[in-house]
Amino acid sequence: MVLRESPFGFDAVWMEEIVEHRSPWWEIPSRAMDFLGGGWFGVFAVPLGTVAVFLLLRRTWSALYFLLASALSAGLVQVLKSLFSRARPEHMLVTSDFGSFPSGHVANAATVAVALGLIVRRTWVWVSGIIYAVLMALSRTYLGVHWVSDTIGGMLLGTAVAVILWAPFVRRLLSERPPS
Repeated sequence: MVLRESPFGFDAVWMEEIVEHRSPWWEIPSRAMDFLGGGWFGVFAVPLGTVAVFLLLRRTWSALYFLLASALSAGLVQVLKSLFSRARPEHMLVTSDFGSFPSGHVANAATVAVALGLIVRRTWVWVSGIIYAVLMALSRTYLGVHWVSDTIGGMLLGTAVAVILWAPFVRRLLSERPPS
């Protein structure tokens, strides 16, 4: 199944703007986001480190929920990439795996942001998570490895996984929250 051979109009317009205005100043933070959101660090270190913190805080259900949400999100990204086999943009600044849709980095960022927001339930966590996910989406298009629609798909996927998986855990997660 192919999502679309050519990019959507808004995808092409955004990519043209990005390529035209690239500079080393923007490339450095984009490459940092590339590291934070993918590879061994984003897929293993961040989720397992977060799980370890929850376990140290004796929040077993939070640890389990976060681990399952992270794993399910990453797994669904790979299934969808194989299913859609969407070609990546031509002007990539970093090496990337197969399939452009959905963005795994953005799905990961959205899953982390929403899962932590639902667990910790503090405004600063939600604001930080939203900023992180948006910066991740911008960095993926800036580096030319995703179309805007790929990042939107990743954002929706990560958010949906965190929210849907939260439902069966909600009572246990709320019961282990420290009093406010």
